[in-house]
Amino acid sequence: MLLAARKLFPWKLKPIFPLSLLFRQPSTTTKVHPSLPHLSSLLTRERHISINKPFLFVISSFSYSSYSSSSLLLTRDGNYEEATSSSAVCPGCGVHMQDSDPKHPGFFIKPSQKKNKDPATRKSPHLVPISLESEFTDSIKRGLIPEPENPTPDAKPQEDVIEKPVVCARCHSLRHYGKVKDPTVENLLPDFDFDHTVGRRLGSASGSRTVVLMVVDAADFDGSFPKKVAKLVSATIEENSSAWKEGKSGNIPRVLLVVTKIDLLPSSLSPTRFEHWVRQRAREGGLVRIAKLHFVSAVRDWGLKDLVEDVVELAGNRGNVWAIGAQNAGKSTLINAIGKIAGGKISHLTEAPVPGTTLGIVRVEGVLPGQAKLFDTPGLLNPHQITTRLTREEQKLVHVSKELKPRTYRIREGHSIHVGGLMRLDIEECSVDSIYITVWASPYLPLHMGKLENAHDIKDEHFGRQLQPPIGEKRVEDLGKWVKKEFRISGNTWDSSSVDIAAAGLGWFGIGLKGEAFLNVWTYDGIDVVLRNSLLPYRSQNFEVAGFTVSKIVSKADQALSKSQSQQEKKGKQTSSGKASASESLL
Repeated sequence: MLLAARKLFPWKLKPIFPLSLLFRQPSTTTKVHPSLPHLSSLLTRERHISINKPFLFVISSFSYSSYSSSSLLLTRDGNYEEATSSSAVCPGCGVHMQDSDPKHPGFFIKPSQKKNKDPATRKSPHLVPISLESEFTDSIKRGLIPEPENPTPDAKPQEDVIEKPVVCARCHSLRHYGKVKDPTVENLLPDFDFDHTVGRRLGSASGSRTVVLMVVDAADFDGSFPKKVAKLVSATIEENSSAWKEGKSGNIPRVLLVVTKIDLLPSSLSPTRFEHWVRQRAREGGLVRIAKLHFVSAVRDWGLKDLVEDVVELAGNRGNVWAIGAQNAGKSTLINAIGKIAGGKISHLTEAPVPGTTLGIVRVEGVLPGQAKLFDTPGLLNPHQITTRLTREEQKLVHVSKELKPRTYRIREGHSIHVGGLMRLDIEECSVDSIYITVWASPYLPLHMGKLENAHDIKDEHFGRQLQPPIGEKRVEDLGKWVKKEFRISGNTWDSSSVDIAAAGLGWFGIGLKGEAFLNVWTYDGIDVVLRNSLLPYRSQNFEVAGFTVSKIVSKADQALSKSQSQQEKKGKQTSSGKASASESLL
């Protein structure tokens, strides 16, 4: 039904129909889409409408059946706006929820209501009342029920009970199976426009205080460091600082640089040395001013308490805290851990060892005091990271989940080292007899060391097979053109690595020598490869040998294959012996 009143003042509408009809809530039988606010909330929000001006009322009913899949919300704004209900978006990833189209982003299945199994509230025909109505006192009838003198110590208020959140099908699959349920749905998601969605809010000269929680992966610092955001925030700081000194409005963002996953680095790393290294790399990445620097591990709860205290202090009672970082840098895991530290409130952000878990802005409730707000943002896509080109299964091989262990080679000029089928280091020229190369990468990546003259044949014959990722020979061409980058380096000692050559999203070579060397690094076109000061100067006590270094995953696969082959051989022998005995009995 559509009711419209044009060019009528509010007082003239009264004889036509009561105003209460305009604000009537939908009936309990109507299923209203969670992302669509009720009409009453829309009308009450329009407080700026003057009663002396004509206006238009439109009443319409919305339901899942009339809400076609073509009109489903495909924004990445999540529930940033206060008007957007928290139940309208998935609490795990921030995508708008809907239950009408399984082939569309945000699909969820509403859980069925479980029946009350409390024996005290179940009705049964054999139960009788413990007292007649006439025996109840007048005080109880008037509602004056006294509190028990000795309440049960185990009794908890109803509001302390944390309900299990309803998440979209994508988050459910990532949480329980570690993969996306329907990869075709991923293609329907719009690109996350950071500049439009978050950047303009960070650059605002007015409004609530801005705190940027910049999250960087310790095991992939250069690959996960958000250079674009660092330059944007630094420019805003410089501009607003000048305005503030002139007495103008100037909202100066406070940057907390948070290096996560420090449990992946060797415990022998000096914290002081690491801090100097991080500040230097951040400065070279475009971050000119750091309010606070924190090293944390959400898995082991390292450094979280101090981080929460600094976030609360910088945000104040009305500030906005933005968690920003590259895909799979650990933002959602960090925020969930912060939620547990801050007042025991637990967030429900989806965590998975795959990039792009968070899809929209998620306003995390109940973590910061006062009216301060914490926002989790979608991971920034870094096309220069090698992981962006890999499949889900290939990403698992590259992903670092345990403390990094060094794998060191002592090699000479004219040799090369392969890291899976993703990167190769060639020793073209060297002023000394030998050079120490330490590989810091996932233990699931197989290595190969051999003569440089055979490197081309290794690529043609072993990429996609013994050297994975990529998984499968056909995937080699999908990753792009195989190109090289030249480096001329020098060092003063063999005892430790002097410099690193790092590939974004993969790992790095630590190079130790006492002299000069000319090196070539091969990888796929467009992947960032940088030369930097050594992060971990240590090397392995035992050197790797020439040939293939079998990774853990390849070793397990070989063991499983050998086991199955031996079982088949046993079955074959038993079958042949059984046939032989049967033929003898017939004779």
